[in-house]
Amino acid sequence: MTLYLLRRLLSLSLTLLAASIVVFLVTEIIPGDPAAFMMGINADPAAIAALRSELGLDQPVAFRYLNWIVGMLQGDFGQSYTYRVPVSELVGDRIAVSLPLTLYALALSTLIAFPAGVFAASRRNAPGDIAIMGVTQLGVAVPNFWFAMLLVLLFAITLQWFSAGGFPGWDAGVLVALKSLTLPAIALALPQASILARVMRSSLLDTLDEDFVRTARAKGLSRSQALWGHALRNALIPVLTIVGLQFSFLLAGGIIIENVFYLPGLGRLVFQAISQRDLIVVRSVIILLVFAVVAVTFLVDIAYAIADPRLRRQRR
Repeated sequence: MTLYLLRRLLSLSLTLLAASIVVFLVTEIIPGDPAAFMMGINADPAAIAALRSELGLDQPVAFRYLNWIVGMLQGDFGQSYTYRVPVSELVGDRIAVSLPLTLYALALSTLIAFPAGVFAASRRNAPGDIAIMGVTQLGVAVPNFWFAMLLVLLFAITLQWFSAGGFPGWDAGVLVALKSLTLPAIALALPQASILARVMRSSLLDTLDEDFVRTARAKGLSRSQALWGHALRNALIPVLTIVGLQFSFLLAGGIIIENVFYLPGLGRLVFQAISQRDLIVVRSVIILLVFAVVAVTFLVDIAYAIADPRLRRQRR
């Protein structure tokens, strides 16, 4: 198991290295000069050249890449071209919104999907199963930004239970901050819960058809006992994969929801940085998101081994 983990860590490190090269090169070929954008259309070429030198944009590409990588390894993500503050401060302020929102949405998605998937699988082709699959199909089909607008219309404008947008900050109190994240979290969670519930149902039905489940039933266990005691744990492997992917998607893909609710998260930060050609912010945020995806993948691999001891024996 230790050897397997070391191999996975090496593989993930190489993935991060390759991703950093791709991210840097892609941002290098994006049209638009950050210095010219900051100075304006009628700026003097000499002033633009001076600003490029001040920002380090006149240095060779390889040198700037190495400087960026070494700085990140030391915790220095560089300085924003636009805000003239360290990128780490910008990211720290924004991730304090995006990360709780992601965890909130993932918790809601899991709490909804697991009981729904198990209930549907335990009543295959019954009215309850058909109803849940119909609702989940609707949840997959509806775009989350449209659902977010409906939530704002109903709960913020009509009922006035929640605010229509904005984030008061954690200084205002945990409950107040969580209340402002509730509608965005629901808008993000319901489509993901629909996907996860369908995967849970499909995986559990496949497991219930296995020989070891039929053997357990033949020994006298009820269908419910066989499902909870034997089938559920073996059906978790594909479900864990989807949960890991959903965490990465919710963290990196909440830009539309953050704009709908005016949340100062990472998604809006990347959107603003792209529009302002603040490439150092774009690179740093994207590589942090890549690291989050890689780290979650590693944790999912560990969860595989915990959920299914057969995987540990195969690796050994």
